[in-house]
Amino acid sequence: MGKKTKKDSEPPPKDTFDPLLVESKQAATVVLMLDSPEEDVQTRACEAIYKFAEKCDDNKALLLELNAMPALLKLISSEDKVVRRNATMSVGVMAVHPEVRKLLRKSDAIQQVIKLLAPEEDTLVHEFASLFIASMANEFTSKVQIFEQDGIEPLIRLLADPDPDVQKNAVEAVCLMLQDFQTKAAIRELNGIQPLLDLLRSEYPVIQEFALVSLARCTEDTENREVLRELGGLEKLVEFIGTPEFNDLHVHALLVMSNCLEDTESMELIQSTGGLQKLLQFAAESTIPEVQQNAAKAMTRAAKNSENRKIFHEQESEKTLIQLLESDNVQVQAAACQTIAIMSENLLSKAAIGELDGIGPLVKLLNSDNGEVREAASLALANLTTASANNCTEVVAEKGVEPLINLVSDTKEGAQANAAVVLTNMASDEIMRTDIQSRGIVSALTSPLLSKNVVVQSKAALAVAAFVCDANSRAELRTSGGLAALTKLLTSGNEEVRRSASWAIVVCATDTPTAMEVSKLGGLETLQEIEQSSTRQNQFSQAALDRLLDSNLPAKYALTGRLGPMDVIQDGFYDPGQAKYYGSSYEDREGDWLKPGGKFQTLEEYSKVKPEPKRPILLVNTKAPESQASSPVPVPSEVDMKTESKVSVKSSRSNVRGRKESKKEREEREERERQEAERLAELQKVQAEQSSTWHPPADQALETYITEIITNVSPLPTTREQVVAIAQFVSDKMGGPVERGQLTNFSYELPISQLKHDLESNIIPIGKITAGIHYHRALLFKALCDNIAVGVSLVRGEYGRAWNEVMLTDDEAPGAPKFPPKEYIVDLMHEPGRLMRSDCADAVNYQKL
Repeated sequence: MGKKTKKDSEPPPKDTFDPLLVESKQAATVVLMLDSPEEDVQTRACEAIYKFAEKCDDNKALLLELNAMPALLKLISSEDKVVRRNATMSVGVMAVHPEVRKLLRKSDAIQQVIKLLAPEEDTLVHEFASLFIASMANEFTSKVQIFEQDGIEPLIRLLADPDPDVQKNAVEAVCLMLQDFQTKAAIRELNGIQPLLDLLRSEYPVIQEFALVSLARCTEDTENREVLRELGGLEKLVEFIGTPEFNDLHVHALLVMSNCLEDTESMELIQSTGGLQKLLQFAAESTIPEVQQNAAKAMTRAAKNSENRKIFHEQESEKTLIQLLESDNVQVQAAACQTIAIMSENLLSKAAIGELDGIGPLVKLLNSDNGEVREAASLALANLTTASANNCTEVVAEKGVEPLINLVSDTKEGAQANAAVVLTNMASDEIMRTDIQSRGIVSALTSPLLSKNVVVQSKAALAVAAFVCDANSRAELRTSGGLAALTKLLTSGNEEVRRSASWAIVVCATDTPTAMEVSKLGGLETLQEIEQSSTRQNQFSQAALDRLLDSNLPAKYALTGRLGPMDVIQDGFYDPGQAKYYGSSYEDREGDWLKPGGKFQTLEEYSKVKPEPKRPILLVNTKAPESQASSPVPVPSEVDMKTESKVSVKSSRSNVRGRKESKKEREEREERERQEAERLAELQKVQAEQSSTWHPPADQALETYITEIITNVSPLPTTREQVVAIAQFVSDKMGGPVERGQLTNFSYELPISQLKHDLESNIIPIGKITAGIHYHRALLFKALCDNIAVGVSLVRGEYGRAWNEVMLTDDEAPGAPKFPPKEYIVDLMHEPGRLMRSDCADAVNYQKL
C-alpha cells in the first residue's frame, strides 16, 4: 500500500481581488476613498476625516477645498449604520467652520440632518446631528430652513436625552433658534418650556447656562411667561438664585426673572410665596457686582408697571436700592439710580427715599468720574424732586446745588437735561431760587441752551423761565449771551423746544430792555413767522409774541397800530411809522423807514441815519443821558491812568535801588506790572464803552408839559374833565385848532424839516414840535394821559391819521346808570376837547381823510 500524501488546498477563484491594505498619509487620498462602493472603506475614510477635521480649523478648510462635503452628505443617508454614524460625525464637526456653513446653506443638508434626529438613531448620530443644527443656527437664513423643516420638535425631544453631549448641543440649538420670534411661539405649542426648566438641575454648568439664556429669550413673550408661571418656574428660579453654588449663573437667572416680573401676576405670585423678599435680600447681600447690577435692572423693568411699583414699595425695596448706591462698582451705582428714578414715580416711594436719607448718596454720585453714573443720579434726583418740596430741601441740605450747576455744563447731554430739571423743580421755592441765582445759574444755562440735543435745549429753556424772573437775572442773561441762544431756539424744528423757548420768552420779556434785545436778535420776526404757520403755531408762541409786544411798545404800535389803556408810554418810546410784516421783513405803509428785507430797528440804529426827507421818528423821552448823571463806574482820565502806571512802576523799582534785585523779587515785580497793565486796560475798555454808548436826547419841553399837567390837570375831579383839559393843552402846544377842510393849508411840514436840520437827525422829540397834525397830537395826548393815570388808547389810521379812544361814564345824567362806560373819540384838531361817541358820524369822519 502506497504512502498517503496531504491534499493541496484549493486556489481562490480567479475573479476575486486579493485584499489590499492601504496606508495613506494624504487627506486627498482619503477623500477619494469616500466614493468607494465598499462600506468598510467608507467607514474607515469617514472616521479618518472626522479625526483630521477635529484637530483644527485649517484642516476643515483643507477638506472643503478637496470637495469632501458632497461625498459626506451622500454618506449620511447610507443604509449602513456605521457609515451613517461616521459620516454624521464628520459633517457635524466640519459645520463648525463658517466657510463650510456657507456651502451647506446652498444644499439640502439641513433637511437630511434633521431626519437623523429621529428616535431610532443612536446617540452618536444625535450628538453630531444636533451639533450640526446648532452650528447652522448661527445664520438667520439657516434658522428659517430649520423652522420650515420642522426641526424644533426633535430638538425639544432631545432636551430630555440622557446623554449630556446631546443635551448640550440640543439646548444650544434651541437657544439660537429662540432669537427668531416664530420659535418663541412654537416652543410653547410644542411644550418645550418644561424641558428647559428641567435642565436647570443638570450637573453641567454649560447646559444650565444655555437653558437660562433660552428661558430669557423665551420669556420675552407674554404667553410664554404665563406658561412659565403655571409650571412653577418662578419658584424654581428663586430657588436657583438662592443657591450659592450657582453664583456664576445668577446673572442669567436674573435676566429670566427680569422678564417675568414685568407682569403684575408674576409680581403678586412671587410676593405671596416670599420670593420677592428673598430676591431683594439676595441683591443687597451679593458680593458679585454683575449680579447686583442685573438684580437692579430686573427691578427697573418690573417697576415700569405702576402696580409693580406698589408691590416693591410694600416690600421696602427702597432700602435695598439705597444700599446698592453705596457700592463701589459704577455699573451697580448706575443701575440702582435708574431703578430709583422709576420707583420715584410712585408718590409713596418718592417720600420714602427722602425719609430714608437716599438723597445724600445720589448727590455724592453727581461728582462721579463716570458719565453714566452722573446721568443716572441726576435722573433719579429729577424724578425725586418733581412736586416734592421736602426732597428739594434735602438736596439743598446735602449741598447738591453746586454739583447740579456744574452738571448743567457736563459732557453728558442726559446729565445736562436732568440737572436742569432738578434746578427747575427747586426754583419753585423762592428762598432756594434766590440761593441758586446767587451761585451763577443764569450764566451757566447758556451752555445747555447752545447744545445740539433737543431735550437739553428744551429743559434748559424751562430752567431759564424758572430763574430769570427779576431784573438782575434778566440783565445777567443778556450779558452772558443766554438771551441770544434762547432766541435762536425759537427757530428750532422741534415743537417741544419751540414751546419751551416761547415760554421762557414770556417770562423774560417782561421789561423793555430784554424785550428790545429779543427784538434786536430777531425774535420778533421769528415769532411772527411761527404765528403765520399753520403747523408751527401754538399758544405759547402767541403768548410770547404778545408779551414781547407788550414790553416793546414801539414795535407794538408800529405793527398793530394800537396801544391800549394798559400800554403806558414811558421814556424811550418812539414811533417810526406803521409797519406791515412780510415773511421776514417789514414795510412801512407810507414807504418810509421800514423797508422790505429789514428788521424792526432800534432807536440807536435810527440815530445813525443822516437826516432824510421822510416822515420823522417821534421820540418820547424826558430822561437825561446817563453820561450826564453820576457814573456808576469811576473812570480816571487817560493822563491819570498813565501817571498812576508810571508811579506804580517807579515805586516798585525804587524799592530795589541801591542793591541787586533777586530773581524772586524780579518775578514779583513783573507780575505786579502785568496785573497793573491789565487793570488799566480794563478801565480804558470801560471808559470807551461808556463814551460810545448812545443815549436818546432829553426832551425838556415834554418834561415841562408833564409838570404842568400834573400840577393843573391831575387835581380835576373827574376823568372827563381831565381828558378835555389835556386835549385843549395838546392843541395849544401843537398849533391850535384847525378848521375842517383847512388841514391842507395847515403848515406843519416846514417846521418839522427845520427841526431835522437843527437837530441833524431824523429823530425829533415830541415836545419840540410846535405844529402838528393828528398823529403828532394823538401821541402827545397819550403820553401826557399816561403820566397822570388816565386810561387812553392810541390808534393809528391811514394817511397820517391817529386818534385817541377813552372810556367814560355818563356823569352828567343824575340817576342814570353810569355803567357800562361808553367809548369816545377825543377831538384834538378841530374842536379840541370835544368828545365824540365812537359810533357817531363825526367820529368816523375824524378817523378818515
